[in-house]
Amino acid sequence: MKFNELNLSADLLAEIEKAGFVEASPIQEQTIPLALEGKDVIGQAQTGTGKTAAFGLPTLEKIRTEEATIQALVIAPTRELAVQSQEELFRFGRSKGVKVRSVYGGSSIEKQIKALKSGAHIVVGTPGRLLDLIKRKALKLQNIETLILDEADEMLNMGFLEDIEAIISRVPENRQTLLFSATMPDAIKRIGVQFMKAPEHVKIAAKELTTELVDQYYIRVKEQEKFDTMTRLMDVAQPELAIVFGRTKRRVDELTRGLKIRGFRAEGIHGDLDQNKRLRVLRDFKNGNLDVLVATDVAARGLDISGVTHVYNYDIPQDPESYVHRIGRTGRAGKSGQSITFVAPNEMGYLQIIENLTKKRMKGLKPASVEESFQSKKQVALKKIERDFADETIRANFEKFGKDARKLAAEFTPEELAMYILSLTVQDPDSLPEVEIAREKPLPFKPSGNGFGGKAKGGRGGRRGDDRRERDRRDEFKKGSRGNDRFDKEKRYRKDNKKPRNTLSEKQTGFVIRNKGDK
Repeated sequence: MKFNELNLSADLLAEIEKAGFVEASPIQEQTIPLALEGKDVIGQAQTGTGKTAAFGLPTLEKIRTEEATIQALVIAPTRELAVQSQEELFRFGRSKGVKVRSVYGGSSIEKQIKALKSGAHIVVGTPGRLLDLIKRKALKLQNIETLILDEADEMLNMGFLEDIEAIISRVPENRQTLLFSATMPDAIKRIGVQFMKAPEHVKIAAKELTTELVDQYYIRVKEQEKFDTMTRLMDVAQPELAIVFGRTKRRVDELTRGLKIRGFRAEGIHGDLDQNKRLRVLRDFKNGNLDVLVATDVAARGLDISGVTHVYNYDIPQDPESYVHRIGRTGRAGKSGQSITFVAPNEMGYLQIIENLTKKRMKGLKPASVEESFQSKKQVALKKIERDFADETIRANFEKFGKDARKLAAEFTPEELAMYILSLTVQDPDSLPEVEIAREKPLPFKPSGNGFGGKAKGGRGGRRGDDRRERDRRDEFKKGSRGNDRFDKEKRYRKDNKKPRNTLSEKQTGFVIRNKGDK
């Protein structure tokens, strides 16, 4: 279905057309009409399916710009997602004159309060900063007509259940509620029972969790050999834009430093990064000023960057769903991509856990040799020299060095001069600077037969991973005060199996979601 068939106003359709969209995605096609009717909706779809427009367009449609009040509130799990949602809502609502503000931790709350005072029709924010602004009476919710919970399952995983309840309790009861989630755990069903009015359930079933456009590989490699193996692969592949995923903040910092030492244009993002620098790094990456972005799972959550050609999983994720989110950064908009996962011998069980989820088998990849890496770097250098010689701007400066060049040509052969130029351009593999990456705590295992059971298929070996979904993202959640650091600095998850406290009413045990068409 096309967007112009969804009863959207001319202002919104104009911005949709400017953005280059014509056909609505399945989640958009099914959600937008229901939301325009004022119904509560639970949208269940994977990341990257167009959920922001699915809730954003009907929300923007209902905004009355002549009223200087906050009419819609979007709760998002991370700063990155809040910023991106704000940008997309602003883009679609620009012609209509809708003011959209984003609020999140790690940035000046005074500036955010000032922005809210200057006017807002829609506010997008993370739970902790929203609560802080509510307590300061800087965020008034009495006129909210639409409440959106984006990536609700992720917010529950991050321990935000009580905070979501606290925010919802301050929003008028006669509102419309739109909830979007990739999965449907019991806690989200209970939110539907307690806080939503006969919600419609829109479920977009993906035939495959991973796209055919992404070629998925793995390399079995010792932990201490991962970095050299990865950089040699990068030398050979020459990715246009690559994302490297590390399990921890320390890992991201060390990988970023190491890649820079080896000559790559790389920067890292994680929760301890200053927000201004974080946004600058993402802008540089989108604009092609960086070759490699190094990130933790949480920092990369919801990133919408086109043109990523390669994803390198330096650390295999403990949670197989994180793998799906990671490789979803490439293979977009009809373009192909590659994902390469580096697997230590004692982590092979996790490889099959991922394959069991994605229903796809990764191909084993032979590591690039030192010689292959060296030859590739020489080819890159030769192509650059050829491009530079074809550039009239560069050639215009040659004459400045004419006298010195003729002197060198008289003393040395052309071959010697060419070899010298290449030696300055290409790093000698025998003299590469050493890079040490600290070892991380190994992923937990259970004895074979007590975790995911059975032997690994295909003779890959390795015991199975822990059947408990100890999401590695919980490693980054630091339980502390109810101040901003707890909520909006990079969420540090508790590394245990405890589910978030559920303070929702347990009396309402039933949960029925009406599917579209049910009476």
